[in-house]
Amino acid sequence: MIEPFTVPFMGRALAEIALLALICGPISVFVFVRRLSFVSDALTHTVFPGVVIGFAAAGIEGIFVGALAAGVITAVVLTVLTARARLSDDAATAVLLTAMFSAGVVLVSRRSSYTSDLTSFLFGRLLTVTTRQLAETAVLAVVILAGLLLVARALVFRSFDPAGAAAAGFRVGWLDLWLNVLLALVVVAAVRAVGTILVVALLIVPAAAARMVTDRLAVMAGVGTLLVLAAGYAGLLVSWTASLRYGVSLTSASAVVLLLVLFYLLLIPVRWMRSRGVRHELVR
Repeated sequence: MIEPFTVPFMGRALAEIALLALICGPISVFVFVRRLSFVSDALTHTVFPGVVIGFAAAGIEGIFVGALAAGVITAVVLTVLTARARLSDDAATAVLLTAMFSAGVVLVSRRSSYTSDLTSFLFGRLLTVTTRQLAETAVLAVVILAGLLLVARALVFRSFDPAGAAAAGFRVGWLDLWLNVLLALVVVAAVRAVGTILVVALLIVPAAAARMVTDRLAVMAGVGTLLVLAAGYAGLLVSWTASLRYGVSLTSASAVVLLLVLFYLLLIPVRWMRSRGVRHELVR
């Protein structure tokens, strides 16, 4: 249970998952209550051109800076397009997703040598996380958590009553921009480890699963964090065991996400029993 994680690359992978759990648990709550699943999906794809440009400029180490720049630009543009109902959230998100991801594909197609190196961007390489990448994720985690703590109450108010938040003096547009930027930073932090295809699960499933056992947002954030951490530990262990003991090739990032989804499915009966209990009390 512990021995595999004494191997350096396994230890770094578990540390990366722990850092991602700290930020994905809380941020997934706002993705859940604000119904930003499509936005989360879009952000994982709109950082693609930034990744390609960063890779072209500085190799593997340039991916982080490129993704960060593209993510922040996407967050700003998305907020501007949806401000004052100029475009619906879905329309603006779809426009950005298709435009920026297509631009990334065009850039990649011009240099065939990029294809193999950028495959990890789609599927992740959790077991190849370096000490430098861990440090970058740790810095982003501190920034994201600090950003959430600063405006958590305002974000909750805006999530459930945007008109009331505006009447109370909160600048709703700035709150939307703040949340979109934080969401982009989470994507940047997670995308290299688990890839664009799987990072969406870390932004959606934790809060959705936690919702099965509680209605309180703070508790949902805590439960979501624990679920990501548990899925990370178990997924890495399962991947290690399957590969070494049984000769079955199982990518660690996929194993982590599949176990996270399994936790969600296992908690569905809990939600059903809670709802049934509430109805029974009302009848009494």
